[in-house]
Amino acid sequence: MGLGLIPLATGTFGALGGLGAGYLIKLYTVEPNIYLIILIIIFTLSGVYSSNKIIPEWGKDPSRIVIDEVVGMWISMLFIPNNILIMLAAFVLFRIFDIFKPLFIKKFELFPRGWGIMLDDIAAGCVANIVLQVFIVLKNQLV
Repeated sequence: MGLGLIPLATGTFGALGGLGAGYLIKLYTVEPNIYLIILIIIFTLSGVYSSNKIIPEWGKDPSRIVIDEVVGMWISMLFIPNNILIMLAAFVLFRIFDIFKPLFIKKFELFPRGWGIMLDDIAAGCVANIVLQVFIVLKNQLV
């Protein structure tokens, strides 16, 4: 959709694209998590395939590729309430984990080619989702 062609903060714009699409899926579908899981699988596989094709021309992890941010953002949105504040928290957490790559997240970049591009964002999305799930459980226990 051209988000990777924006000259600044391409990862952030890619994640915003994922947030917007994920929000609409959660808003207008009966089983949004099923749709998101199917899209995550399709976009991950197509992201690996297309990244493998473009790496020889664009380099190892080109910023113009943002399909990995879209997938990571969708993972961070799985099984969370359709609440704009929680979704914005998912966005912020995902970007923090994607940019700084704490814990084991950076190690996923070591996977070859397209897998390395996709897996670190998948891991960042998983960690963001876990943090959100813990927050939601703790919040519900305090209320």
